Amino acid sequence: MPRNDDLTIVRDLAGRVAEIAALPVQEEKRRMWRRLNGLKPERPMVMIDQVCWNEMNIDDELTLRCEDPELRGHEWSLRSVLFQWKHFRVDMVVEPFVRVPKAVGNTGFGVGAQEEIAVGDPTNSVVGHRFLNQILTEEDVERIQMPVISHDPAETDRRMSVAHEIYDGALEVRADGVDLNLSLWDPISTWMSVEGALWALADKPELMHALVGRMTDGYMSMIDQLETGGHLCGPQSLIHCTGAWTDELPAAGYDPDKPRCKDLWGMGLAQMFSTVSPKMFKEFEVDYVSRTLGRFGLVYYGCCDPLDRKMAEVRMIPKVRKVSMSAWVDQELGASEIGGDYVFSRKPNPATLATDDFHAEQVRADLKATKEVCERHGCPLEIILKDISTVRYDPARLSEWAKVAMEVVGG
Repeated sequence: MPRNDDLTIVRDLAGRVAEIAALPVQEEKRRMWRRLNGLKPERPMVMIDQVCWNEMNIDDELTLRCEDPELRGHEWSLRSVLFQWKHFRVDMVVEPFVRVPKAVGNTGFGVGAQEEIAVGDPTNSVVGHRFLNQILTEEDVERIQMPVISHDPAETDRRMSVAHEIYDGALEVRADGVDLNLSLWDPISTWMSVEGALWALADKPELMHALVGRMTDGYMSMIDQLETGGHLCGPQSLIHCTGAWTDELPAAGYDPDKPRCKDLWGMGLAQMFSTVSPKMFKEFEVDYVSRTLGRFGLVYYGCCDPLDRKMAEVRMIPKVRKVSMSAWVDQELGASEIGGDYVFSRKPNPATLATDDFHAEQVRADLKATKEVCERHGCPLEIILKDISTVRYDPARLSEWAKVAMEVVGG
């Protein structure tokens, strides 16, 4: 298929997205997210993300038709937005613009995962990992390098030129920089394995302080380079799968050509610390991550890690506004610890979508229990369904989950 035909395909899709983005409901949803993020919600908000797209294709709605690889990437982005809006939109917002990633390079820490991979479903990107422990001595820590940031302006200009050719007349095109994920322990878990890192926290604390300290220094240097070069992203729509719209960002003095961390949301998490004590959590996570996250305007903290028994320590992290309450928390305890000080960011268990039979009333009871516990303790609430690795090739389950969730929150 010639390139002109590819352009016709993506321009048609862009026009359909633009029509949706212009609907008044989009600004209404932004306003409701701003209310929630300001800790004055009108109702709980709902978002669905990290979908098993390999199981979703209904009536070829997600089938790519472009031949050009770059245009196929744009086509996929547009088709997935249209699909989600049609089948499980909940409180998503369709923006009237397209973010085009700048050609920003990052040398990283110079250490990669050494692993074995186990594949269950070859069409699914979710796989099993068995990591080899590569950090055993102080000499291994010295192998960790300081990241170096670079930018290729010519490549950024080329990407923008392609995007303008596609979207002009339909959607605004914005060159966008780096949206940071500064997790310390997710990378460490791939370099050492979770087991190796947890044993070392107990057996070799000096080694682990040296490791996490070096990584923190690397992140701080990386942030400095991104700020100086004007390579950070602009105001976010999402932060870790949740709505990021807020009246509090960007900060005073914002320059769109040179965003600063204080203009943005930051995110942090220490999922492998699920089983460590609050004392160890503070010593090896809070004391370090506070250096990096303290530079941001607002912070989303947590992911799958249960934080209901670590809220005293989470409160020590600067700028936190949302706290993840995963499927493994005691919700009553978590809500009592959060109160009205943070958004209770509930992550219901996606396993309800993966059972032999889908039980909508089980989902309804679970979500109602969350809503009721947050009402008792005055917690602003969002419900974020994510990490959806399978719906057993039954996409209707996700649509039904969305319908139930919106009924529960009154949307």
